[in-house]
Amino acid sequence: MSHSVSLADYRAALRTRGAAAPVLTSLLARLPVAMIGLALLLYVQRVTGSFGVAGLVSAGNLVGVAVGSVVQGRIMDRLGPTRPLLVVSAVFTGFVAAEIAAVELGGAAVPMIVLAVAVGLTEPMTGPASRALWTRLLPPGRTRDAAYSYEAISMEVFFILGPGIAGLLVNTPWAGTGLLVGACCMVTGSIGFALTPAARRHRPVERSDAVGSLLGALAAPGMRTVALAAFGFGALLGMVEVAVPAAAERAGHAALGGLLLSVLSVSSVVVGVLYGMRPWPRPMYLRLPALLSVFAVLIALLALPETLLGLTVALLVAGTLITPQSTAHSVALEGAAPPGTATEAFSWVITAVTLGSAFGQSVSGQLVELAAPPTAFLVASGIGLVLGALLWFRRRTLLTEDDPRPVPSFAETR
Repeated sequence: MSHSVSLADYRAALRTRGAAAPVLTSLLARLPVAMIGLALLLYVQRVTGSFGVAGLVSAGNLVGVAVGSVVQGRIMDRLGPTRPLLVVSAVFTGFVAAEIAAVELGGAAVPMIVLAVAVGLTEPMTGPASRALWTRLLPPGRTRDAAYSYEAISMEVFFILGPGIAGLLVNTPWAGTGLLVGACCMVTGSIGFALTPAARRHRPVERSDAVGSLLGALAAPGMRTVALAAFGFGALLGMVEVAVPAAAERAGHAALGGLLLSVLSVSSVVVGVLYGMRPWPRPMYLRLPALLSVFAVLIALLALPETLLGLTVALLVAGTLITPQSTAHSVALEGAAPPGTATEAFSWVITAVTLGSAFGQSVSGQLVELAAPPTAFLVASGIGLVLGALLWFRRRTLLTEDDPRPVPSFAETR
């Protein structure tokens, strides 16, 4: 069971000795975390004129991120974040340049997809390294929970602001501006974080014997449950991130697509801070299925409005459960992740969210072309409810000693 945190706990976490430099540099590195994929999608769509091709390129990028995040996380748990982040930052820069060249030359879809995967594989994973750093800066308790909540809130802000910024920059004279700006921020912030004293002082901790398999941290049943929740969350967001710009384009206001996505951040951040003070439901094993299921219902509401103003209001409502889910995933790792896998465990969450987003964007891209944006919203809601039910059946894998025992479930060890 997680602790309720106060504003004083947030302040204490951010004022921890040695935390200032990593916090500031990781903010810059994570700003484009959800910007790269969508900026690439919008860039390719403007050049090719097809949401289908653009969705596949963006999905390829997200698949690369999904694989690269776990590999990088596992390496950073063993070596610390400094050397891995410096190496991948350099390689990432080269692949971004190659991707831009491929798009500008008007090449076939396959080379653009392959390069998009390479860009994702080498995207510097500063987020997991930043979260893992708190285990060395703070002891377990309310202040560390506040730090995790801060990480989740800031990450979620960027997950929402990133697409909005990408949507605005695609309307500049060069449609690739968003991709270039995002890559520059990510590389600069990642290098800065890698060179901070706190990151350079990293020392590996003893790992659990349960993580010797290829699955690593994911070998733990509780980790698989958290990953399933994160996948569902990413899938729903991915479908919304494609359907909303498509709705704006069909309404004759294509430039508002990214701005509409940013509306989600308004209610997300406010409710996220308040939610950290009074999380509901209190037991984590109930919280994950409840949050995803209610989020799915709220996304169904996006199919109802017939105007962009109505869609804006619906997005404000749906956004209320974005940060609470991200925070719950982050805090759940404290009990679900095996010892010595802090960075890798959070990387699995990012992988799950990213794979979900790739799935959601590719499905939504096809739905908006074959049917209409409201269809994509309704399908997203159905997917969320199904995954919410699966989380309910797996709830026992997240039990702690303080939680009341629910009825046993067949799926708990699957």
